[in-house]
This record gives sequence, structure tokens and C-alpha cells, in this order.
Amino acid sequence: MSGHNKWSQIKLKKGKTDAKKSQVFSKYAKLIANEARMAKGNKDAPSLRAAIERARKENMPSDNIERAIKKATEGGGALEAIMYEGYGPGGVALLIEVLTDSRNRSAGEIKHLLAENGGNLAGPGAAVWAFEKVDHNANTTNRNANSANENSKWRATTTVPLEDADLEKLDKLVEALEANEDVQEVITNAE
Repeated sequence: MSGHNKWSQIKLKKGKTDAKKSQVFSKYAKLIANEARMAKGNKDAPSLRAAIERARKENMPSDNIERAIKKATEGGGALEAIMYEGYGPGGVALLIEVLTDSRNRSAGEIKHLLAENGGNLAGPGAAVWAFEKVDHNANTTNRNANSANENSKWRATTTVPLEDADLEKLDKLVEALEANEDVQEVITNAE
């Protein structure tokens, strides 16, 4: 009676959940390492504390967090925060926040994922016009795409209505982008 082995079923489920956890943990490890590098290892820095709290909400083990901080303070490879802009199915504007150690590799991967899923990579400033950056600390807005602040979030100023077929394609595209370990966040202006 094949397919009735309980251990093989558990092993399959565990493998899938472990793969998802690993992907999430690697994203947070990069984020923590970048923030630790900017804070020079000071755990009391607000941006580093916020990154650690976000990782703990996802149940990231403390030893993984400590390892990421130690790696950053001991001179590991420099990580760079990059904002890619693009357009997806139905003309939806996309902002893709990336934290990477290789700008060229990430650009190629993002461009490939967009092309594969009905989108295209745009130049700097081509899609950011549809968004504004809201700073939660100062209650002000800033349209500068290069300023990276942990307490700031992007908000769509104009939205695009989508048909069901385009919405499904957009969901598939966002899922593919978020599966990339360098991508930290994907923001769209879809209704």
C-alpha cells in the first residue's frame, strides 16, 4: 500500500515548511546585517531594534539574529539597498525594494522575473510618481526614492483598476518576486 507511510507524509510537510522558514529567515538575516552595519553593532539603534522585532515576529531564532549581527560587525560583504521600479500586468506600477550584495545579479533576476510574469523593468523615476513615501515619525511625505528609512512606507497616490485575469497575473508576479531572497518588499498601486 504505497502512500500510506506516515513518516513520508510528515517528511514532505516538514520539508515544505522548513523551506519557507529558511527563505524568510535569510531575508531577515540580510536586513538585520545591513541595519547592524549602519548602526555599527549598537543593538539600541532604533532601526536595528525594529529589524530584530520584525524577525522575532516571524519566530526567527535568537542565535540566527546574533549570527547576522556578528557577521555584519566583523566585516562581512557589504549589502546595498536598491529600489527597482517596473510595470506589471494591466499597467500596474511596481516598487521592488531589494537588499543585495550584487547589484548586477539582482537586476538580472528581477528583470527575468518581471519578463516571465508579464511585467517589465522601468528606469529610475518611471513608476515612483504613482507613490508617495510616508514618514511615520515626522508625519510628512517625501517623494525621494533614494532615501531609505525603516519607519517610512510607500503609499499609492493613484490606483489602477484591474480585471480578474490581470489580477491573477499580478498575484503570480508578486509571489515570484517575494520568493527571491534579495527582495524585501513589493509595493503595487493596484485597486
